[in-house]
Amino acid sequence: MTVLDERPTLRSRPGQSERKVPWKVVAAAVAGIALEFYDFTVYSFFAVFAAKAFFPSHDALTGILASVAVFGVGFATRPIGALFIGRLGDRFGRKPAMLLTIGLIIVGTTGLALTPEYATIGVAAPIIVVVSRLTQGLGMGGEVGPAAAFLMEAAPNGRRGFYLSWSTASQGISSFAAGTAGVTLTSLLSPDDMQKWGWRVAFALGFLLIPVALYLRRQMQETLACGSHGTSAAAAPLRELWQHRRIILPGMAMYAASTTVFYVALYLTTYSIAVLKMPSQMAMLSAIVTGISLIVMGLLGGWLCDRYNSRIILAFSYTVLLLGIYPAYHFLIQAPDVPTLLVATLLMTAMPAMAGPATLTLIGEGLPARVRALGVGLTYAVPIALFGGTAQVVVTWLLKQTGNPAAPAFYAVAASAVMLLAIWAFPKHHDRYSQPKAAALQ
Repeated sequence: MTVLDERPTLRSRPGQSERKVPWKVVAAAVAGIALEFYDFTVYSFFAVFAAKAFFPSHDALTGILASVAVFGVGFATRPIGALFIGRLGDRFGRKPAMLLTIGLIIVGTTGLALTPEYATIGVAAPIIVVVSRLTQGLGMGGEVGPAAAFLMEAAPNGRRGFYLSWSTASQGISSFAAGTAGVTLTSLLSPDDMQKWGWRVAFALGFLLIPVALYLRRQMQETLACGSHGTSAAAAPLRELWQHRRIILPGMAMYAASTTVFYVALYLTTYSIAVLKMPSQMAMLSAIVTGISLIVMGLLGGWLCDRYNSRIILAFSYTVLLLGIYPAYHFLIQAPDVPTLLVATLLMTAMPAMAGPATLTLIGEGLPARVRALGVGLTYAVPIALFGGTAQVVVTWLLKQTGNPAAPAFYAVAASAVMLLAIWAFPKHHDRYSQPKAAALQ
């Protein structure tokens, strides 16, 4: 594979004039990320139904606690995926790493969609569900680093933020699709049919994206210089990452905070059904708002990153959250209706979405290409395993122990405060490492 100049714009062949990066370059990353987040998001939205199918209990809240605990299990293997698949992406290229993650997600999704209920096969049902979630976690953990590195390296000059924003927007696409599936299914099916088989349809719909994602990723070009020979990878990557701990450690604090807020926001669907006793069809509308918010505000955040200081975008977003989360929950508890639910959802998803590209840009620009996929992946996966995987368990436990319906708000406010401290601690740098040499498009 021919190595070209230092500029990030890709060329069709050596010596020819530069041209715009093909749409397939971005679409390959977006389709895969959307597929993987769709499966994770669907489980979150349908936790109430999954609890009854796989974790029967006389106490509804206890069953939900078991269900969201299995949701958290899917985060446990993310650091393992980030470590091994991120290393693969830095040594052999972004493309093989991203193809592997798609395969892992397909295996996990198949297990979730086709596992019989507890009443049919007994304890084997939750065991299969746990194994499926662990497999999904490997894929998700390995996806973020190589995908972020790929988008960053494929971006033309001055458009890194916007290209990285498609990582956030793809999550919005998956959330919108999951929410639309939820609203449609709960509208067309009776509660009994929804519990018996309707929620499985939402998982099965993810299979429709599999051939598209596989095709696009097989067609994508490599962006890592010398990636096919592994000569650009660090010999001792973890030791080198430790040299960049002033980037890694504040970055982990940022992701710990942002993922806590985001998954508390995703919990609003389960919260509105189980705690506020809202109809499931109405509550599913929050998922659609989440999707639209992630798409619009994520792309806006990326656009702003290319024009303004990323720190300012991050600080503004989480200051708004710090001041607005508790009032949003207060009004939702006092008036548990659809407009209030949608406003609360919009607040708790729009601000993290706008801040998402800024976080990726800061961390990605602080790491050299030879450890970028691994570094970004671990910076994301470790805190999300600790805090994203436990966020819904913690708020469910807080609700049960305190009896205070505003308990999730306090947890999200604390996370927002941590984010502001992490922004202050992050080293001041801009474009420390230039984008690596772009590989020729074959």
